[in-house]
Amino acid sequence: MRLAELSEQSGVSIATIKYYLRERLLPPGRRVTATQAEYDEAHLRRLRLVRAMIQVGGMPVATAREVLAHIDDESLGLTMRLGAATWALPQPPEAPLDDAASTDARQEVERLLEELGWDSVREVGDLSPVYRSLVTSLATLNGLGYPVSAAELLPYARQMEQIAIHDMDQLEDLPEGTEQVEAAVAAQVLYDPLLLTLRRLALEAETTRRYGMA
Repeated sequence: MRLAELSEQSGVSIATIKYYLRERLLPPGRRVTATQAEYDEAHLRRLRLVRAMIQVGGMPVATAREVLAHIDDESLGLTMRLGAATWALPQPPEAPLDDAASTDARQEVERLLEELGWDSVREVGDLSPVYRSLVTSLATLNGLGYPVSAAELLPYARQMEQIAIHDMDQLEDLPEGTEQVEAAVAAQVLYDPLLLTLRRLALEAETTRRYGMA
């Protein structure tokens, strides 16, 4: 398809597509003349991912470019590509490593991971920004006087484990490689706020079930 058709099918303006091309967020099309190029379904899929990261995820262009670089790194296996792309996603500020609340939080995270049997996550530990983000979240709650134990987190983690299984089952229906990693990143960007909203709706429904509308 030509640029105009890519714009029409994606709903992204030609000017924005050209900007994404200049910023290396979208790979160049196949050159057919000195002034024209052709694009395919891979470009359309990538364009939707870029829109999700920037418009929904609020991701800076530089961060989006880093995530995409990991997605496209075919020298890595699927686990490493997805892990690297996930680590490059924006994370909240981290708590000081030597803070007492952080020390307590890290101990609870370790207890949780041991109970879950998530040994691969434990082995990576502080190298993972996702791991550090969980420590920070618990440390913040500890510092505010709302400590959370591994036992309290365990039911939530078990539910998240089932969601992860469902996510990976869906990925296995896609062609192996770049398309799978793209889909996994898109799901994290798009579904994280969706899951939060569903949790809040579930709380509304359960509150009404238990206590009525009064």
